[in-house]
Amino acid sequence: MTVEVIRGDITQISVDAVVNAANNGMRGGGGVDGAIHRVGGRAILDDCVRRFPNGLATGDAGWTVAGNLPARWVIHTVGPNYPAGQRDRSLLESCYRASLAVANELGARSVAFPLISSGAYGWPRADAIEVAISTIVDAGSDVGRVLLVAFDDALADEMRTRLARRGQ
Repeated sequence: MTVEVIRGDITQISVDAVVNAANNGMRGGGGVDGAIHRVGGRAILDDCVRRFPNGLATGDAGWTVAGNLPARWVIHTVGPNYPAGQRDRSLLESCYRASLAVANELGARSVAFPLISSGAYGWPRADAIEVAISTIVDAGSDVGRVLLVAFDDALADEMRTRLARRGQ
C-alpha cells in the first residue's frame, strides 16, 4: 500500500472510497461530515437512514453510496470526542482499521481519509496524526493507495513530516 498526504478538499477527490468523520447519529453534521453530505447530496443521508437506523458506535465504520461525490462509496466512521471524555486511543485507531476493513470488503483500491477526530472532536493534532499514519501503515489492508487529505498547508506539512519519519 502507498500512503500519500495531499492538501485539498476531500469532497473533490476521485477515489473509490472517501472516509467521512461522522457522528454517532449518522444524519450529517459539521466539518467533514457536513461537507460530504452537502456535496454528495440527499442520496447519502437517505442511505445512512436506511443502513444505520440506530446510528453507528464510536470506533466503528460502515458504508453508503457516494451520491454526487467523485467516489463510489462513502465509508463513515465515528471518532472519539476528546473534550467529552472519550480519550481511549484504541477507539481512534479502530476508526482507521474498521474503515480499511470496510474498504477491503467493498474491493476499494483507493481511499481518502480526513484526520479523524482532530477537528470539532478535539483530539490533540500531533497524536491524531501519529494514530492515523501508524494505524494505516500497520493495517495490512488490500487497499493499494491511501490519501491522507489535509485541509490546510500546515496540517499537510505536519503529516508529511510524520510520514517521512515513518519511512513511507
